Amino acid sequence: MIHRLVEMTFKEEKIEDFLLLFEDVKSKIRNFEGCYSLHLLQDPEDRCKISTSSIWLSENHLNEYRNSLLFENTWATTKSYFSDKAKAKSRLLIVSL
Repeated sequence: MIHRLVEMTFKEEKIEDFLLLFEDVKSKIRNFEGCYSLHLLQDPEDRCKISTSSIWLSENHLNEYRNSLLFENTWATTKSYFSDKAKAKSRLLIVSL
């Protein structure tokens, strides 16, 4: 399995817009073939820093999502809310609790 962490920094005035967008697409992402889980995390010391944490059954599943219209449309809108460039990391998941 693949763990994908995407760290984003938002313009303060765009946080609520992003949260509404995420609420709208989260079930579509969770139901995308190969998505095992999806979580949204917010830094307790800086509310502008929000991350998505997702687990995919394989790198191919993650790449299929990343090449989908769902991702393309969601990411295009999300990027317009950033105050800084996003950082994404993928890691092999060794143990799931």
